[in-house]
Amino acid sequence: MSVANIMSKRVVSVYMDDSLQSLRELFAATGFHHLVVVHDNKLQGIISDRDLLKAVSPFVDTISERMADRATLDKRAHQIMTREVITLSPESSIFTAIELFNSNKISCIPIVDEKSQPVGMVSWRDVMRFMQQRVESKR
Repeated sequence: MSVANIMSKRVVSVYMDDSLQSLRELFAATGFHHLVVVHDNKLQGIISDRDLLKAVSPFVDTISERMADRATLDKRAHQIMTREVITLSPESSIFTAIELFNSNKISCIPIVDEKSQPVGMVSWRDVMRFMQQRVESKR
């Protein structure tokens, strides 16, 4: 079975020059944990909510906030994104996705077409949900 069967087709993309403030708002609005970074509709990088947390001062929106803390929100997506993105095609097997999750410290895999355009996202939770359904169907 291919990852196309379990991937989420809802992918939120941002641009290289989008500010961390706008990324922060997107994470809050969507509830997603990963955003793909695109240029000319091609995948350039990925940003997790954890990447954002590490890049933004912990004093933002607190009583201790200073101008330097607030300035961390002015950084751009390309400054914090992971550039070496592990991807799969929609035709890739779920087993291949499992191998990638087990051999890399990643929690999602962008699914891209032949033009490197994001068409979906597979998380380790998607794989676990699929495995649970397989086990339950054999009971």
